[in-house]
Amino acid sequence: MVTVTRADGTAVPELIDGVPGGQTPEAERVNLWPEQATPELAVPRPAGGKRVTIYRADGHHLVADQGKFVIHFHFPGYLLPEPTDHGHYGLATIAESFLAPGTWIRLHEHHDDEIISWVPRGVMRHDDQTVGKLDTDPDHLMVMNAGRSFWHEERVMDDDQPLRMLQIFVRPHSPNLEPHIQHGPIPEPVTGEWRHLFGPGPDPAACGTEITETRAAPGADGASFTVRNDVHLYDIRLDAGTVAELPSRPGWHTYFHVFEGEAQVDGERFTQAQSGLITEDVTGVPITATGPTRVVLFQIRPGAPVSNTGTVSR
Repeated sequence: MVTVTRADGTAVPELIDGVPGGQTPEAERVNLWPEQATPELAVPRPAGGKRVTIYRADGHHLVADQGKFVIHFHFPGYLLPEPTDHGHYGLATIAESFLAPGTWIRLHEHHDDEIISWVPRGVMRHDDQTVGKLDTDPDHLMVMNAGRSFWHEERVMDDDQPLRMLQIFVRPHSPNLEPHIQHGPIPEPVTGEWRHLFGPGPDPAACGTEITETRAAPGADGASFTVRNDVHLYDIRLDAGTVAELPSRPGWHTYFHVFEGEAQVDGERFTQAQSGLITEDVTGVPITATGPTRVVLFQIRPGAPVSNTGTVSR
């Protein structure tokens, strides 16, 4: 049984086609993670002497509860004062996924989704009918370029630790592309330095590599992996007092999400599960951690063509 609720607690009859339904049969609710505050949606923050306006959300927008498998959906488009789309151009949603030990998400299909699995601790065990078994953990990233069709399943074993991860859904530029999967190591994190994990680049399915090779297809500007639209992903680990600058790209928007910890962005406080969107063309925006903190950041090109036909990233 799947229970889907908005952040204000009201039920949603159906979320999005493709959110696996009933994958954990009669699983009892497992309260492994603390509740998060109800978000204030689409709150513009006037600059008021600061460098930049940050639109923010103070938590998730939607919850899909399957007992041992819970998803908190963060929709970047909803941070705008008058949203017309839950996504923001090529970035459709961030699914903050909680999987208890013994969770098995059975074989299901995706199409027209670019799905990135970012696992800061623990392990997500993937299996499919083409490549086979792949484990994604803090040392590896997986990018599933689903294209016209790709079937897979995910699992956390009984003796694995509880898993909290991000599954990032990027809209491809076109529907019905060739399917491909990328899986491989990512650079060792260095405190206070941004890692460039994926970016746009040549279609990995058109580069002469077989889908079964599962190697990373490097993206633009030194990114480790490729997605098929104009979206970049960075992450960073910060210690208390560490100061960095948000990566910027002329003419692109910036969306960031605090996975854990607390930081000041241009003097504004953000804590776990809170996010911000910057649409101004600005550089040098500071981020200062007030304790151990981990942040993901996306650069998104406004106006990029997108396919809205995906299983989840529509």
